[in-house]
Amino acid sequence: MLDHDVAIVGGGLLGSAFGWGLARAGQKTIVFDEGDTAIRTARGNFGLVWVQSKGQTMPDYAAWSLQASQLWPDFADELKDSTGIDIHYVREGYNIAASEVELEQAIAGQERIKAGMGDRAYSYEVIDRKTLKSVAPLVSDTVPGAIYTGHDGHCNPLFLMRALHQDMQTKGGDYRPNTPIDAIRPAPGGGFDLFSGCGRLLASAERVIVAAGHGSGELVRDYGIDLPVHADQGQVLVTEKVSEVFSFATGTVRQTDNGSFLLGASSKEIGLDTRTDLPTLAEIVRYCLSIFPFLGNLRLQRAWGALRVMTPDGCPIYQQSDSYPGLFSFACHSGVTLASVHALMVTKWILDGQIPSEFDVFHPRRFHV
Repeated sequence: MLDHDVAIVGGGLLGSAFGWGLARAGQKTIVFDEGDTAIRTARGNFGLVWVQSKGQTMPDYAAWSLQASQLWPDFADELKDSTGIDIHYVREGYNIAASEVELEQAIAGQERIKAGMGDRAYSYEVIDRKTLKSVAPLVSDTVPGAIYTGHDGHCNPLFLMRALHQDMQTKGGDYRPNTPIDAIRPAPGGGFDLFSGCGRLLASAERVIVAAGHGSGELVRDYGIDLPVHADQGQVLVTEKVSEVFSFATGTVRQTDNGSFLLGASSKEIGLDTRTDLPTLAEIVRYCLSIFPFLGNLRLQRAWGALRVMTPDGCPIYQQSDSYPGLFSFACHSGVTLASVHALMVTKWILDGQIPSEFDVFHPRRFHV
């Protein structure tokens, strides 16, 4: 007999959202989490719930991100009501340009998105320096303006993951930390068996979701699932805690709920390397100070490097095995933004046993045309 309805490999923001959504739907769910010894993207996340600039080459990704943002207020409220954990979701964000060239590029990008989305397109506003100053008085006098959509914001990603884990277990889900899965095998009577590194059977489930980031590929390769992901390193700096200066987020600077500022973020393809380096951190500081000079008065407390799970085009990969349709594999770098749709919508795909045809655009076959 099968132990669980669904087993999830990966306990980061991706796997946690699936686990919470499935437990919420009454499924007997187990989540295997390798733990903080893993290359955990969620541990280094900047915490943005971001829509603008996404999907310039894939309108469906732009529409998917927009739908996620629209679900986020109720999603955050439900988690707080169920757990008492405030994930500090704030729906206000500005893409502030450091130069006229940057602003022109951002506008051009939004126009591409608008043209691609057609009737599904969302509106955006180009804010000049004077208007931006009324919202953010401490912005640099050299900043030409910003883009505002009304759909962007931020949250505390660690509180988000904690709330998902906690409420999933309250709803009957089984969370197994520090338990890596090394093999998934079809069971003779149907479903799948999951094994540890020493070959010990840990669970059996009717369906399996692999959401283990950089560790997913080896687990699904033998079942006809192509998972072309690579590591994209980002480094972030953290300042001392100060009284609230502003509550909105930008793509590179945000003040957290505890008062510190996060400064980021870089992008480097250097393999599975999470080490920080002074030249990159110095460039982050230089850029952030060009937008908010007051940050130069704050002491830096620490820095970290983390690895995004990136696909060739930056858009999500959603797929299931043709030979073993109960085996699903999902990957994306927008674990915070898409947490709402992953928890509330993608879990319906699992219950139905198939990914709807309108989401075929997220299949990796798009890379083999």
